[in-house]
Amino acid sequence: MATTVTPEVLWAQRSSNADPEKNFIYLTINVPDVPASNIKLDLKPTGLTFTGHSDTLKKTYHVELEFYAEIDPAESKINHTARDVEMKLRKKELTEEYWPRLLKEAKKVHFLKTDFDKWVDEDEQNEAEEEDFSQFGGGMGGMPGMGGAGGDFGGIDFSKLGAGAGMPEGDEDEESDDDMPPLEGEEEEPAKKDAPKADDGKEAA
Repeated sequence: MATTVTPEVLWAQRSSNADPEKNFIYLTINVPDVPASNIKLDLKPTGLTFTGHSDTLKKTYHVELEFYAEIDPAESKINHTARDVEMKLRKKELTEEYWPRLLKEAKKVHFLKTDFDKWVDEDEQNEAEEEDFSQFGGGMGGMPGMGGAGGDFGGIDFSKLGAGAGMPEGDEDEESDDDMPPLEGEEEEPAKKDAPKADDGKEAA
Protein backbone atom coordinates (compact mmCIF):
# COMPACT_ATOMS: atom_id res chain seq x y z
CA MET A 1 0.00 0.00 0.00
CA ALA A 2 1.37 3.41 -0.97
CA THR A 3 2.61 5.72 1.75
CA THR A 4 1.50 9.37 1.66
CA VAL A 5 4.30 11.81 2.43
CA THR A 6 4.86 15.56 2.25
CA PRO A 7 7.52 16.37 -0.37
CA GLU A 8 10.40 18.76 0.22
CA VAL A 9 9.63 22.21 -1.17
CA LEU A 10 12.38 24.70 -2.07
CA TRP A 11 11.81 28.37 -2.79
CA ALA A 12 13.55 31.59 -3.73
CA GLN A 13 12.34 34.88 -5.17
CA ARG A 14 13.00 38.03 -7.18
CA SER A 15 11.19 41.37 -6.99
CA SER A 16 10.62 44.41 -9.17
CA ASN A 17 8.28 47.38 -9.05
CA ALA A 18 8.50 47.92 -12.82
CA ASP A 19 9.23 44.65 -14.66
CA PRO A 20 6.74 41.77 -14.16
CA GLU A 21 9.26 39.33 -15.66
CA LYS A 22 11.57 39.99 -12.71
CA ASN A 23 8.88 39.77 -10.04
CA PHE A 24 8.39 36.09 -9.26
CA ILE A 25 8.76 33.11 -6.94
CA TYR A 26 10.94 30.09 -7.73
CA LEU A 27 9.23 26.97 -6.37
CA THR A 28 10.57 23.41 -6.62
CA ILE A 29 8.66 20.37 -5.35
CA ASN A 30 11.02 17.40 -5.03
CA VAL A 31 9.09 14.34 -6.19
CA PRO A 32 11.44 11.74 -7.76
CA ASP A 33 10.10 9.09 -10.15
CA VAL A 34 6.66 10.66 -10.47
CA PRO A 35 5.52 10.56 -14.12
CA ALA A 36 3.49 13.42 -15.54
CA SER A 37 0.42 11.19 -15.84
CA ASN A 38 0.43 10.70 -12.04
CA ILE A 39 0.49 14.40 -11.15
CA LYS A 40 -2.36 16.75 -10.29
CA LEU A 41 -1.55 20.39 -9.63
CA ASP A 42 -4.23 22.91 -8.71
CA LEU A 43 -2.67 26.37 -8.89
CA LYS A 44 -4.69 29.37 -7.73
CA PRO A 45 -3.82 33.02 -7.03
CA THR A 46 -3.77 32.35 -3.29
CA GLY A 47 -2.03 28.96 -3.20
CA LEU A 48 -1.56 25.52 -4.67
CA THR A 49 -2.41 21.89 -4.04
CA PHE A 50 -0.07 19.21 -5.40
CA THR A 51 -0.58 15.44 -5.49
CA GLY A 52 1.74 13.00 -7.25
CA HIS A 53 2.27 9.24 -7.12
CA SER A 54 5.46 7.25 -7.70
CA ASP A 55 4.80 3.65 -8.72
CA THR A 56 8.47 2.69 -8.32
CA LEU A 57 8.86 4.18 -4.84
CA LYS A 58 5.28 3.31 -3.83
CA LYS A 59 4.77 6.80 -2.44
CA THR A 60 2.05 9.39 -2.85
CA TYR A 61 3.23 12.96 -2.40
CA HIS A 62 0.78 15.61 -1.24
CA VAL A 63 1.24 19.22 -0.18
CA GLU A 64 -0.96 22.30 0.13
CA LEU A 65 0.48 25.82 0.26
CA GLU A 66 -1.25 29.13 0.99
CA PHE A 67 0.90 31.96 -0.32
CA TYR A 68 1.86 35.11 1.57
CA ALA A 69 0.39 37.20 -1.26
CA GLU A 70 -1.31 36.53 -4.58
CA ILE A 71 0.32 35.23 -7.75
CA ASP A 72 -0.83 35.27 -11.38
CA PRO A 73 -1.34 31.62 -12.48
CA ALA A 74 -1.87 32.56 -16.14
CA GLU A 75 1.58 34.18 -16.29
CA SER A 76 3.34 31.46 -14.31
CA LYS A 77 5.50 28.74 -15.85
CA ILE A 78 6.22 25.10 -15.07
CA ASN A 79 8.76 22.39 -15.84
CA HIS A 80 8.50 18.69 -14.94
CA THR A 81 11.57 16.46 -14.71
CA ALA A 82 12.27 12.94 -13.44
CA ARG A 83 13.23 14.45 -10.08
CA ASP A 84 10.92 17.37 -9.42
CA VAL A 85 8.35 19.90 -10.55
CA GLU A 86 9.78 23.40 -10.95
CA MET A 87 7.66 26.52 -11.12
CA LYS A 88 8.22 30.19 -11.82
CA LEU A 89 5.24 31.88 -10.18
CA ARG A 90 4.56 35.47 -11.22
CA LYS A 91 3.81 37.72 -8.24
CA LYS A 92 0.62 39.66 -8.82
CA GLU A 93 1.74 42.89 -7.15
CA LEU A 94 4.76 44.76 -8.48
CA THR A 95 6.92 45.78 -5.54
CA GLU A 96 10.60 46.28 -4.80
CA GLU A 97 10.34 44.51 -1.46
CA TYR A 98 10.74 40.77 -1.11
CA TRP A 99 8.00 38.75 0.44
CA PRO A 100 9.03 38.21 4.08
CA ARG A 101 8.09 34.54 3.69
CA LEU A 102 6.44 32.21 1.19
CA LEU A 103 3.43 31.20 3.25
CA LYS A 104 0.60 33.28 4.64
CA GLU A 105 1.07 31.92 8.14
CA ALA A 106 4.29 32.79 9.93
CA LYS A 107 4.73 29.34 11.45
CA LYS A 108 7.70 27.23 10.41
CA VAL A 109 7.06 24.02 8.47
CA HIS A 110 9.58 21.20 8.26
CA PHE A 111 9.28 20.52 4.52
CA LEU A 112 9.84 24.10 3.30
CA LYS A 113 13.43 25.23 2.74
CA THR A 114 15.25 28.11 1.09
CA ASP A 115 16.65 27.26 -2.34
CA PHE A 116 20.16 28.61 -1.83
CA ASP A 117 21.16 27.72 -5.40
CA LYS A 118 18.69 30.33 -6.66
CA TRP A 119 18.46 32.76 -3.76
CA VAL A 120 20.07 36.20 -3.92
CA ASP A 121 19.72 39.00 -1.40
CA GLU A 122 17.17 41.66 -2.18
CA ASP A 123 19.79 44.39 -2.67
CA GLU A 124 21.92 42.18 -4.94
CA GLN A 125 19.31 40.81 -7.34
CA ASN A 126 20.06 43.36 -10.08
CA GLU A 127 23.61 42.03 -10.28
CA ALA A 128 22.52 38.39 -10.29
CA GLU A 129 22.80 36.36 -13.49
CA GLU A 130 19.67 35.90 -15.55
CA GLU A 131 18.15 32.46 -15.12
CA ASP A 132 17.52 30.23 -18.14
CA PHE A 133 13.81 29.40 -18.33
CA SER A 134 13.92 27.95 -21.85
CA GLN A 135 12.96 24.50 -20.52
CA PHE A 136 9.84 25.88 -18.87
CA GLY A 137 6.46 25.84 -20.54
CA GLY A 138 4.75 29.06 -21.55
CA GLY A 139 1.99 30.80 -19.68
CA MET A 140 -0.10 28.16 -17.97
CA GLY A 141 -3.38 29.72 -18.98
CA GLY A 142 -2.66 28.99 -22.64
CA MET A 143 -1.73 25.34 -22.22
CA PRO A 144 -4.05 22.53 -23.31
CA GLY A 145 -5.94 20.91 -20.47
CA MET A 146 -5.88 24.06 -18.36
CA GLY A 147 -9.57 24.77 -18.54
CA GLY A 148 -8.96 28.26 -19.90
CA ALA A 149 -6.77 31.19 -18.98
CA GLY A 150 -7.16 33.41 -15.99
CA GLY A 151 -6.89 33.17 -12.24
CA ASP A 152 -8.57 30.01 -10.99
CA PHE A 153 -8.29 27.56 -13.85
CA GLY A 154 -8.63 24.38 -11.81
CA GLY A 155 -6.42 21.31 -11.79
CA ILE A 156 -3.63 20.80 -14.28
CA ASP A 157 -3.78 17.48 -16.10
CA PHE A 158 -0.13 16.83 -16.86
CA SER A 159 -0.93 13.90 -19.14
CA LYS A 160 -2.42 16.35 -21.65
CA LEU A 161 0.42 18.85 -21.62
CA GLY A 162 3.01 16.86 -23.56
CA ALA A 163 6.50 17.95 -24.50
CA GLY A 164 5.21 21.32 -25.69
CA ALA A 165 4.67 22.30 -22.07
CA GLY A 166 8.33 21.85 -21.22
CA MET A 167 7.98 18.38 -19.78
CA PRO A 168 10.25 16.16 -21.87
CA GLU A 169 10.77 13.52 -19.21
CA GLY A 170 7.14 12.81 -18.30
CA ASP A 171 6.14 9.24 -19.11
CA GLU A 172 9.37 8.39 -20.91
CA ASP A 173 11.67 8.24 -17.91
CA GLU A 174 12.34 4.55 -18.47
CA GLU A 175 13.90 5.15 -21.88
CA SER A 176 17.69 5.34 -21.93
CA ASP A 177 19.90 7.73 -23.86
CA ASP A 178 20.80 4.85 -26.20
CA ASP A 179 17.33 5.14 -27.70
CA MET A 180 17.87 8.74 -28.78
CA PRO A 181 17.57 9.26 -32.56
CA PRO A 182 20.79 9.77 -34.55
CA LEU A 183 21.86 13.26 -35.52
CA GLU A 184 22.36 15.12 -38.78
CA GLY A 185 20.09 13.30 -41.21
CA GLU A 186 21.20 9.79 -40.25
CA GLU A 187 17.70 8.67 -39.29
CA GLU A 188 17.58 5.93 -41.92
CA GLU A 189 21.16 4.70 -41.55
CA PRO A 190 20.79 2.39 -38.50
CA ALA A 191 18.09 0.37 -40.24
CA LYS A 192 20.42 -0.31 -43.17
CA LYS A 193 23.50 -1.22 -41.16
CA ASP A 194 24.33 -4.33 -39.19
CA ALA A 195 23.93 -4.24 -35.41
CA PRO A 196 27.71 -4.12 -34.65
CA LYS A 197 27.81 -0.67 -36.26
CA ALA A 198 26.12 0.68 -33.10
CA ASP A 199 29.46 0.31 -31.31
CA ASP A 200 31.08 2.60 -33.86
CA GLY A 201 28.50 5.25 -33.07
CA LYS A 202 29.27 5.06 -29.36
CA GLU A 203 33.00 5.42 -30.00
CA ALA A 204 32.39 8.48 -32.13
CA ALA A 205 30.31 9.98 -29.34
